[in-house]
Amino acid sequence: MIRLLFVGDVLGSPGRRALRQELEGLVDRERVDFVAVNVENVAGGFGITGPVLEELDDLPIDVWTTGNHVWDKKEGLPLLDAHPYLLRPANYPKGNPGKGWCVSETAAGVPVAVVNLQGQVFMTPIENPFRSADTVLEAIKAKHPEVRLVLVDMHAEATSEKQALGWYLDGRVTAVLGTHTHVPTADERILPGGTALQTDVGMTGPYESIIGMKPAKVLERFLFNTPRPFEPAKRDIRLCGTLVDADEETGDALAVRRVSLSIS
Repeated sequence: MIRLLFVGDVLGSPGRRALRQELEGLVDRERVDFVAVNVENVAGGFGITGPVLEELDDLPIDVWTTGNHVWDKKEGLPLLDAHPYLLRPANYPKGNPGKGWCVSETAAGVPVAVVNLQGQVFMTPIENPFRSADTVLEAIKAKHPEVRLVLVDMHAEATSEKQALGWYLDGRVTAVLGTHTHVPTADERILPGGTALQTDVGMTGPYESIIGMKPAKVLERFLFNTPRPFEPAKRDIRLCGTLVDADEETGDALAVRRVSLSIS
């Protein structure tokens, strides 16, 4: 059995603090073999930067996934080509920096593929994530036929689209775990074909907030329908994610469990 941990959207300095304080202990206690973390909001709540990723580089993280906000800081874009295990959604058009999938290994040498996809519903139109998933899985099979474990980060707004991808890939990947909406959902399950599914694994960051941001400016935006500068909140900080146990021979999920840890 292999135990995978996927940590949801790390938001700003509060999220980074949660990672630094809780991740290593969680990995040790739960005997986690492989860790993937979504970092699209890691730098001030929007995007990535080199110094911020370096701050977390000594943690037991095997692969970094992202989403639509990965493009928000131009200084972070060169990292997408430079870092072998930093992903952006695979269904952005060709010509953009970075890649949408990679294969890493557990400490014992078991290969794990991680795929990053982004939804279309209520988001900037890009290529179809369902068709892109087919293409990526074919590429993984061709280049890494030894891979049995495949973890998919589906970064999307609509719950229906995230769940639909899980059903579409059921039996072909180990897990489809959603990100982007920052609210952990209580629908974790294993589908009939052996794929673990959860609509959103939740945010790693401040929960006394509106999806991570101080409420005042967010409320002004809803009240006045004009832009406001958002600022990450600072209270009720939690690390949220999902643990998936999987059969390393078949790639099937055996168990799925939510994680939510509050930090002091």
